[in-house]
Amino acid sequence: MPIHASVPSLGKFNEATSLSPENRFLFQPLRILSSCLLLILISATALAQTPAQPPTIPGVTTLRVKSTVLGEDRPILVRTPRGYETGNARYPVLYLTDGDAHIAHTAASIDFLARNGRMSELIVVGIPNTDRMRDLSPTRVNTTGATGAPQFPTSGGADKFLQFIETELMPEIEKNYRAHPYRILAGHSLGGLFTVYALVTKPDMFNSYIAVSPALQWDNQVVIKRAEEFLKTRKELPRTLYFSLGYEPGPIEDAFHQFKQLLTRQKSNGLDWEAQEMADEDHGSVVLRSHYAGLRKIYSDWRIPQDRDSGQVAVDLKGADEHYKKLSEKFGFTLPVPENLINQIGYQMLFADRPDDAIATFKANVERYPDSANVYDSLAEAYERGGRADLAAPLYGKAYENGQKIKDPNVALYKTNFDRATAKVKQASSSPTP
Repeated sequence: MPIHASVPSLGKFNEATSLSPENRFLFQPLRILSSCLLLILISATALAQTPAQPPTIPGVTTLRVKSTVLGEDRPILVRTPRGYETGNARYPVLYLTDGDAHIAHTAASIDFLARNGRMSELIVVGIPNTDRMRDLSPTRVNTTGATGAPQFPTSGGADKFLQFIETELMPEIEKNYRAHPYRILAGHSLGGLFTVYALVTKPDMFNSYIAVSPALQWDNQVVIKRAEEFLKTRKELPRTLYFSLGYEPGPIEDAFHQFKQLLTRQKSNGLDWEAQEMADEDHGSVVLRSHYAGLRKIYSDWRIPQDRDSGQVAVDLKGADEHYKKLSEKFGFTLPVPENLINQIGYQMLFADRPDDAIATFKANVERYPDSANVYDSLAEAYERGGRADLAAPLYGKAYENGQKIKDPNVALYKTNFDRATAKVKQASSSPTP
């Protein structure tokens, strides 16, 4: 049967607001701080330390990782794609800082884009905070408050946090989940700073990066300076980077432009990057749109070629195979042409009065996805439309049989089709031969 879907500045911030010590630092007057230490982050709530038990989020399970590197028990949020439990497919993995704050809306964006053939499904790994400033800042910043006490005694732990992700978290995810080796890292504000830092210090850990409003002004733009040195020596960098900024005048904007200019000036062979400013968003609201746009960037060549006027797939099965071969080379693992895409190509041929081509395409889908139900139903329909109910009936029967096994929601329709085709066969056999 047809599948009707596309295939595959907070400068006016009220300082009287109750803030954590970390947030109070971020909004102190510039004259008190180093000009590169002013960080504009999401809100007091988003920066608060995560409680021992992270909040319950629909569709998300909690995995606990006992970290020797960090010396603590870390709760990790994991969100698998719909149908994960009943299938055997493997998926790329998105690692997300501030996980409890962003996993729900990011997962919704992934579902939407995947459903519209714009990207693959992903396993999403959200990392909640225990000591956010420690984990996401790359260097120790020695600043003192009005009392003379250090404000950020734990800052500068990004290297250890990267070690935790690489040597403890990733192996745990890849042991417990069907994960492909393609990895994406996304972070906001300090998390965006951490994301860029990961790119220039551990470029082989991740394949793609999304840095939203990255706090690149941190410690006199230390990460930008490291990026400059890194890009001078790293000649091959087949990675994708998307970074964004809301309307945030001041040091964070200045650093954003400095980094953009660096990438423009210091080209690295293979680095595919995009910088975007969203003047109608602020530091907090920019995240949702940026994760959407960042995923679109990473998967910019994912969508199968389509006719812009009709919306139909613009290639046959051979063209689809070539398209997914190129995607497989880019993402580093084999990507088969999706069942629904082959099905769509077959129906396009059938409705374009190309029954033989349609039948050949539907047969290929049966061969590639023998445990499916719909592939048999589609091939059967092509035969039935051509007057071959005798060939259609057993295929409808196979669709019904498989549909029952996999609990296909269309199982009742498969039974109806089987009964109809069987009745046709009986009627034809009982009719007198002219």
